[in-house]
Amino acid sequence: MKEKVIAIFDIGKTNKKLLLFDEMLNVVSEQEEKFAQITDDDGFECDDIGHIEKWIRDSLTGLVSSDKYELTAVNFTTYGATLAYLDEEGNRLTPVYNYLKPIDEKIPENLYKRHGGRDEFCRRTASPALGMLNSGLQILWLKHEKPGLFSRVKNILHFPQYISYTITRKISSEHTSIGCHTALWDFDSMKYHYWVDSYGITLPEPIPVETTEEVILRGKKIRVGIGIHDSSASLAPYFSIDKGKFLLLSTGTWCINMNPFNQEKLTADQLDKDCLCYMSITGQPVKSSRLFLGHLHEAGVKIINDHFKKPEDFFKKMKADKSLAATVKKRFMGRKVFFQTGPYSREFREYVDMYGFNSLEEAYHQLMNELCDLTADSIRLVLPEKDDIENLYITGGFSKNELFLHLMCEAFPEKQVFTSEISNSSALGAALVICEAKPSLNLGLTECRK
Repeated sequence: MKEKVIAIFDIGKTNKKLLLFDEMLNVVSEQEEKFAQITDDDGFECDDIGHIEKWIRDSLTGLVSSDKYELTAVNFTTYGATLAYLDEEGNRLTPVYNYLKPIDEKIPENLYKRHGGRDEFCRRTASPALGMLNSGLQILWLKHEKPGLFSRVKNILHFPQYISYTITRKISSEHTSIGCHTALWDFDSMKYHYWVDSYGITLPEPIPVETTEEVILRGKKIRVGIGIHDSSASLAPYFSIDKGKFLLLSTGTWCINMNPFNQEKLTADQLDKDCLCYMSITGQPVKSSRLFLGHLHEAGVKIINDHFKKPEDFFKKMKADKSLAATVKKRFMGRKVFFQTGPYSREFREYVDMYGFNSLEEAYHQLMNELCDLTADSIRLVLPEKDDIENLYITGGFSKNELFLHLMCEAFPEKQVFTSEISNSSALGAALVICEAKPSLNLGLTECRK
């Protein structure tokens, strides 16, 4: 008897994966692909969308014909800030432009000037000014730079919905893709910002992310989801557990702090401190802050290594010493050794005086003290004034750093701190939103000792 599965295409900037989930949302198969980048019509690097589309079609054909699996549903999760432009016949008009592509600063500045100024516009759209990372500005870029091409555009889709469209031929939009620093969504009125209409741009109205279309593939009926933005997808599984309100720390090169329970409006000050809003699978704002934690940790470790002449991975073998962390913190009496002083400063000192440390262990524990202070400050930016968040869930690389976990518990003694061991969280979220049974999930939660 064939095993019933949901197929999820998880499309990242570097790796593209096809994962199969059983009815209990356990991964039963995982395949990873890497595609060489191509260049767009301006010579700038971009994803080879034609190759990706063929991979998806061929993969689905193979699954429908499989002797081992019975394909019941398909969904897609992709990186954001990427658009596809369709003509009258529904054909893609352009490459999938890279969000790192440069933009003439006059384009966003003219938009800001027409709609309340930069600070107010960015506040209302919960989108820091990030150039082409604000996908709405990509539309204006195409309109400004390639007017002949733009005149042929009939529909504009975000990347997850475009990938779904290649299978369903249905035009759609949903909140998670619109609400990720796109500069398209007005978080005050919770609808498209009026600039979209004022520029004569028509975008599809968002529908629930759980929506599926029934498609016939080689004679078999398959439910196909409309896609979901990867950051919101990674948050989705945590809504399935009943442990109270939570904040998710996704750690790695970046530490992304996501709070889906803070309904306060984003302020200009928070925007200046690298905050923004996503939207959850329920269409509600997810206030988010970020810190370049992994990068800062790597740079700090190099400073220590250069002084003590130890292997670069020395910290991986070091035991967390709570008393030592407290001792060095007390010795410096709150003064920063590695980082510059000043509120929310994330820059290293021009000269770090390593001679104040008696050992490698002291230096590393002080580095972690300072990094965790920066992390706590970043987290507090997205906590509501009346803080009722009960739990912190920590995923990613720093969930395995015992010293980091101890210091997070110290910084938030009133909260329960958990690590979460969950692989392929974005793909799991994409499967969860279209799964009809909604099984209980094992998110690998382990409570950290205070």
